[in-house]
Amino acid sequence: MTLSPTRLLAALSLALTAIGTQAGQLTVYSSAGADVLKIYADQFAKSHPAIKVNWVRDSTGIMQAKLMAEKDNPRADVVFGHTVANLVTLGQAGMLTPYAPKGMERLNAMYLPKSNPPSWVGMYGWASAICFNTIEAKKSNVPKPVKWTDLTLPAFKGKVTMPNPASSGTGLLMVNAWIQMWGEEKAWAFMDKLHENIASYSHSGDKPCEQAGAGEYVAGLSLPVRGGKVKTAGAPIEVIVADEGTGWDMQVSAILKGSKNLDDAKVLMDWAISNEAMELYGRNSEVTAVPVKVPKMENVPTNIAEKMIKVDFDWVAKEQSRVVAEWRKRYDNKSEPKK
Repeated sequence: MTLSPTRLLAALSLALTAIGTQAGQLTVYSSAGADVLKIYADQFAKSHPAIKVNWVRDSTGIMQAKLMAEKDNPRADVVFGHTVANLVTLGQAGMLTPYAPKGMERLNAMYLPKSNPPSWVGMYGWASAICFNTIEAKKSNVPKPVKWTDLTLPAFKGKVTMPNPASSGTGLLMVNAWIQMWGEEKAWAFMDKLHENIASYSHSGDKPCEQAGAGEYVAGLSLPVRGGKVKTAGAPIEVIVADEGTGWDMQVSAILKGSKNLDDAKVLMDWAISNEAMELYGRNSEVTAVPVKVPKMENVPTNIAEKMIKVDFDWVAKEQSRVVAEWRKRYDNKSEPKK
């Protein structure tokens, strides 16, 4: 029987729980999408077959909570693919071991912290988009949204879904972007109106687009890459990058302090920014820390880079707990139950 990427990674996580962390193998935590993480994990295994890796994957908020809960008794060696603001927070808590991976000089400067050696290194970035089901929209006479604010129109009532920023990095990316674009007062006023039209908040950044593609909702706020894949699979959706601009984030990696297998942890960090890895990222994300020439992803908007806003990641790291707490106080009543 062939397991799906999600079930495979879940099985690996359960296996880790059973055996615990052992010297001579790596335990790696990640909040990258389950399907792309499997691609990266498989390739690392091919390139370094002597290194046994226990991969543990969960959504961004849940993984961050797990890391913080294990602060005084870390179970992981490496965080591979986790949002930069969360890694900044871990670094401020003294939980990271600085390391300069081989080839680091090739990276775009915005994918590195100011410290040297760096406490983390960036791998790839992603933005946000609206997945819009044209067939369901026509049935309900819902207009095509070109701006975020279009989603507050009465026609969208009960027809929009988005990720919960308390558990999804994609959802947090959107909330932070609205605040940084418009300022807090205007952003919260927008989210109040948006909430009136929201049917539910998911705990996955991918799910809203998949729901829109399946016709469950007219609009799903999600990722451009996920939208491209859903459309390529045959769903009647348009993948829209909002005119006002889109927030973006990056997946980064770091070695956790207390790793019982530092040598192999460094090998994984070296591989994380290698040309081999960058080409894999480039096939599955919008931007990479090192430019790569790979086939463009089908049905992914081409105007993403020009729509990316300037993001203050230090502000995100400093303020995200407060922002999430405020968001939950206002809107958590429509969140899906956690499994």
